[in-house]
Amino acid sequence: MDTREISRYVGTLWDEQIVPQLVEYIKIPNKSPMFDAQWAEHGHMDRAVALMEAWARAQPIPGMQLDVVRLPGRTPLIFIEIPGQGEDCVLLYGHLDKQPEMTGWAEHLGPWTPVIEGDKLYGRGGADDGYAIFGSLAAILALQAQQLPHSRCVVMIEACEESGSYDLPYYVDHLAERIGKPSLIVCLDSGCGNYEQMWLTTSLRGMTGGNLTVKVLEEGVHSGDASGVVASSFRILRQVLSRLEDETTGAIRPKDLYVEIPAQRLAQAADAAQVLGTDVYSKFPFVEGMVPMNADIGELVLNRTWRPALSVTGVGGIPPLDSAGNVLRPFTSVKLSLRLPPTLDAVKAGEFLKNLLENDPPYGAKVTFDLEKAGSGWNAPALAPWLEQSVDAASRTYFGPPPAYMGEGGSIPFMGMLGEKFPGAQFLITGVLGPHSNAHGPNEFLHIPTGKRVSAAVAQVIADHYRASEQGLTRGVAASGAHTVKGGDGCC
Repeated sequence: MDTREISRYVGTLWDEQIVPQLVEYIKIPNKSPMFDAQWAEHGHMDRAVALMEAWARAQPIPGMQLDVVRLPGRTPLIFIEIPGQGEDCVLLYGHLDKQPEMTGWAEHLGPWTPVIEGDKLYGRGGADDGYAIFGSLAAILALQAQQLPHSRCVVMIEACEESGSYDLPYYVDHLAERIGKPSLIVCLDSGCGNYEQMWLTTSLRGMTGGNLTVKVLEEGVHSGDASGVVASSFRILRQVLSRLEDETTGAIRPKDLYVEIPAQRLAQAADAAQVLGTDVYSKFPFVEGMVPMNADIGELVLNRTWRPALSVTGVGGIPPLDSAGNVLRPFTSVKLSLRLPPTLDAVKAGEFLKNLLENDPPYGAKVTFDLEKAGSGWNAPALAPWLEQSVDAASRTYFGPPPAYMGEGGSIPFMGMLGEKFPGAQFLITGVLGPHSNAHGPNEFLHIPTGKRVSAAVAQVIADHYRASEQGLTRGVAASGAHTVKGGDGCC
C-alpha cells in the first residue's frame, strides 16, 4: 500500500466531490421523524437520499449494487453491496437524518446554510452524519485505485438514527441474507477527543426518559389566594426530581442506576484525561465564571461515559415571562433525558425510573411519568490483535500520534443491535465530532481535514482486515446472527 497515494487520492476526492456534495446536503432540512412527523409528505428525506444515491452511483466501483430499500411506513435505507475477495464481509454504517434547527446560530450561519470557513464546513448534518457514505466509499475507492484487495463490503445508510433507529431492525432482518455475517463493523458516527489523532469509541451510554408531570389543580387560581394553601406544582416537581438527582452535586442517587466500571475502561479514561487535559471541558461554551462539575479530569471523563446523568430538555405548563400573571399554575411538566451506563439494561432502568418518580407523591398530587424511550448502551468487545495493530498504524500514518480510546456519552442505537446480532464481530467506531463541532446544537461544523484522515484510516483498516482474513485471523469471530435484532427508542 502506498499510504501517501491513499492520502492524496482521498484528499482530492474530498476537495473535488465530497465537500461540494455535503454543501448541497446541508441545505436540505431532512429532520428525523421524531422532529418532523410529516417527513414523508415534506419530501426532504427523499431529496437527501436522492443526492447521496446519485453520487454513489456515479463512482467507478466495479460490480457495485445500490438499492434504496423502502419498507412500508418506514424511513428509507440506502443499501450498497461491493464485491470483494475471500469469504469475509465488512459492514460500514452511517445515517442521513438530522437533528432539528436549534437556536443560537451565529448571525452569518444557520442549520440549512452551508458556510466554509477555513477547514470547517458549518451547517446541520455534515459531520452528523452526512459524510459517512462519502467517507466509506472514498476508502474503498482509494484501495481500488491501487488495485489492493479487500473483502466484500456492505454500506448501510439509515434515515432514522436521530429518532432512535426504530426502523433499522426491520431492515437488518429484511436484508439479512444480503448482509451476511460481517466480521468487521465500521461506524463513522462517533466523536473524537481532538483533531490530532485517531479516536476509537470503546463504549456508548444508553438512555431512558420521558415526560414528568405534576398536577395539583384542575385550573389555575389566584396565587395570592392559594399560595400557602395549595402546594406549588413546581416545588413538588423539585422534590420528586431530588429522588433521582442530588441537586447540589448532580449525582444520580439510586445505586440501581450504576454499574461496576471495567478495569480496562478505567485505565482508558485515565489515559484519555492525560491526553486531553482541560480540553475535556474547555470545548464547551461556558458562561464567564462557570466551572466544570469536578476538578478531576479523569472523573469528568468517567462522568460522561460510564455514569448516569440527568438533563431536563423541555418544560411545559409554564408561560413565557411576558405573559406570566399572578397565578398558581395547575401543573408543571418537564422532559427528562437520563443517560445510562453502557452495560445497564435500559428497559429495566426505565421501569425503575417510573416507579421512583410516581410512587408516594407529596400532598397526594397527581404525578405521572410517561416513558418515551429506553435504549441500552454498548460496550465494545476487546480488539483483536490485528485490528489493534491496524488502528495504531493508521493513526500514526494519517494523523501522526498513536490512537486514543474513550467512551462516548451519547448513543448510537445500531451498535447495540449489531453487537447483539453479531457478538463475535470486531468494531471500528470513530468519527469527526471533535471539540466545538457542536453536533445537535448551533454552529455545528465538520472539520474537513479530519474527515479526510478518517477516510484514509478506514481504507487502511479495510485492507488490513482482508490480510487478516487471508491468514485466518478473522475466522469464527462472527456469530450466526440468526436471531432477530431489537430496536431502541432513544436517539443519540
